[in-house]
Amino acid sequence: MSPMSPMSRLSLPTLAAAAALAGCANPPQGRVDVATQPTLPTAWQAPWPQQTAAAPARATGWTRFNDPLLPALIEAAQASSPTLASAAARIERARATRTAAAAALLPSVDAVAGASQTRTLPRGGPTSSATLGVQAGWEIDLFGGAAAGRDAAQARLQAAQAGQAAAQLAVAAETASSYVALRACEAQRDQSRLDADSRAETARLSELSAKAGFTAPADAALARASAAQARTVAVSQRAACDTLVKALVELTAVAEPELRPRLAARSAVVPTPDALSSSDVLPATLLARRPDLAEAERNVVAAAGDRTQARARERPQVTLAGSLSELAGRSSGITATGPVWSLGPLQVTLPLFDAGARAAATAAAQASYDEAVAQYQGLARRAVREVESSLVALQAAVEREADAQSAARDFEVSLRATEARQKGGLASLFDLEAARRNAVAARIALVDLQRERAAAWISLYRALGGGWDASTTMPTTMPTATSTATPTATSTAASITQQAALR
Repeated sequence: MSPMSPMSRLSLPTLAAAAALAGCANPPQGRVDVATQPTLPTAWQAPWPQQTAAAPARATGWTRFNDPLLPALIEAAQASSPTLASAAARIERARATRTAAAAALLPSVDAVAGASQTRTLPRGGPTSSATLGVQAGWEIDLFGGAAAGRDAAQARLQAAQAGQAAAQLAVAAETASSYVALRACEAQRDQSRLDADSRAETARLSELSAKAGFTAPADAALARASAAQARTVAVSQRAACDTLVKALVELTAVAEPELRPRLAARSAVVPTPDALSSSDVLPATLLARRPDLAEAERNVVAAAGDRTQARARERPQVTLAGSLSELAGRSSGITATGPVWSLGPLQVTLPLFDAGARAAATAAAQASYDEAVAQYQGLARRAVREVESSLVALQAAVEREADAQSAARDFEVSLRATEARQKGGLASLFDLEAARRNAVAARIALVDLQRERAAAWISLYRALGGGWDASTTMPTTMPTATSTATPTATSTAASITQQAALR
């Protein structure tokens, strides 16, 4: 019989029993209590803007803003964002932690080698030995602590991935907001420049008329002061636009000499986003569409795993060790070689007294779980509020748009009529300046309204989670809730993917 047969006879029953214990001790982790799922309204309370007949039906993502440069700038900003670089590093760290946590469920195996030489008797010969083999150790996961740690690490990896998506959305929204602000600033700059040119021409004509004795010197002074004031406003507006360009340079990491020609193509054109049907996004879909909510939900799962792991540390721990090696020994001129092995000890450690350290760790884990649940539910309520607020702002902009356009058009008509009357001597320079101020203010107000409308769409798009979808972004191996728990954000995503319109 081979030297390994005793090991085979002894180890097979022992290992089978250990495997059975481990199988019974590894129930599915990542359970989420029903109470953790936030309660969302069934419908939006704020009115949803109506889709115009001219709006393309298939516009998606940032292409809804009908500006070919905006998606390119967003892509450049995301590629160069230090925030996203940090998020990528957090993902790699979480992935490494998950690997280490999963390894805790398996036996550890190490290669060992050793050599020794001893002399036990004063006149005896030396005894030498050399070994080469492997030794293994295994902590049997009897109460699911290691499995819970693995699932918690998996959930944290998924949370890091969702956090990266949230950072991408934040960078995109910031870039879009800066771009819209620049386009509105350019439109106002152009209006200020036209106003300054018009006032300068009025001042020139008034100066000539005053020299000829047809206009009072005070009127000429008023015209000069008005022209100087308009030039000041125009310079200030130009500086504001230059500042916004430099903000885009910082966001996108595109050199300013390269960026300015690209911006010049659609100068002063404020993006006009396409509308979105209210049936495309319902309140319940926020759980799958918003990456920050998915991140918070995964943090709840991770905290639940930490809680299970802490509870398992209060229970007995079972470890099994073993080794197998080849031994070569020489003593008193006799040489012997052959395999040696050991199985055991099978050690059970029962906690007796630790001054409450393990119980305190469990209480801390429970508190962390409660905190994660509270943050998840609070974030869900905030998400609803952000959507509702964006809808209110958008509806207000839509309702004001017709009146703002009418005011700008009518004030422009009034200005032209006042100019004609002033040239004919039927209106004073004061009347002309008042009409011009009203017309300029109306045009600037219309540009502000266009900016507010685009900004409201950006806020709404961000509040709805952008184009992120948990069902296609998150890994499919995440721990799932039991049948008694409310479905998580990922399982919810699978049922509403076809409803999602913003990609």
